[in-house]
Amino acid sequence: MPTNKQRRQAAQRHLQKQLERRAELARKRRRNLGILATAVAAAIVVVAALVITGVFSSKNNTTNAAGSSAEATGSAAAVTTNADGTVSCTYSPDASGNPNLKDVGTPPTPEATPTQGTQALLMSTNQGNLTLTLDRAKAPCAAASFAYLASQKFFDGSPCHREVNQPTFGVLQCGDPTGSGSGGPTYKYAEEVTPDTTYPRGTIAMAKTSAPNTTGSQFFLCFTDTQLPPEYTVVGTVDGAGLAVLDTIAAAGNNSSNGEGDGAPNLPVTINTMTVVG
Repeated sequence: MPTNKQRRQAAQRHLQKQLERRAELARKRRRNLGILATAVAAAIVVVAALVITGVFSSKNNTTNAAGSSAEATGSAAAVTTNADGTVSCTYSPDASGNPNLKDVGTPPTPEATPTQGTQALLMSTNQGNLTLTLDRAKAPCAAASFAYLASQKFFDGSPCHREVNQPTFGVLQCGDPTGSGSGGPTYKYAEEVTPDTTYPRGTIAMAKTSAPNTTGSQFFLCFTDTQLPPEYTVVGTVDGAGLAVLDTIAAAGNNSSNGEGDGAPNLPVTINTMTVVG
């Protein structure tokens, strides 16, 4: 039979084990709470980063919708409106290293770009003439750039490298002097769009790359009501005679080199001259 001393020692050992178990449980609780706190903090950082980078944006992204080799989404940087109603446009150097860029300088006096009236261009092609009317009020920076490039004979002798002929996407794309689909001027500028921007038949819109603020010289002419997200600057309209030329080109189709109904036009189109009228 255990003595009183042995019973006291056994009780002390039992108590010590209980205290050790309680201490271990406390350490586990503290560790778990620390892990949970770290996880919550990390989640907050990730969510904040996603919001900042626009991952939670409701804006739809579209790849190869229209434009150069990889057209997609973009957002416009706001232009500054001056007291006289003109705007300040920014034509930034294209530092991409793209070898297909053509240097003709930049539009003059971009700090005082007109926002009123229209500018007519005569686009003479081997398939017929199209009169393009640029809207300075809707897209002053794009209109100024387009007219300037025309005055520098930037477009003269260039092929229209792409034609898309689909039920809700019908365009002829031009404006690359190299005909490669990746060419343009040595500058780029911001898109001028709103959530209400649409692309009905007769629209002239500017192409862009997948990054924002990368509008250059490439443009597309809509011969159908074209369904695209509001990410490409609408710079003007094509006249009725020009639409008839586009319809003839569209009727010939394309070689589908970029996918069904999307490729180089079967009826080759070359811009002989692009002339500022008036």
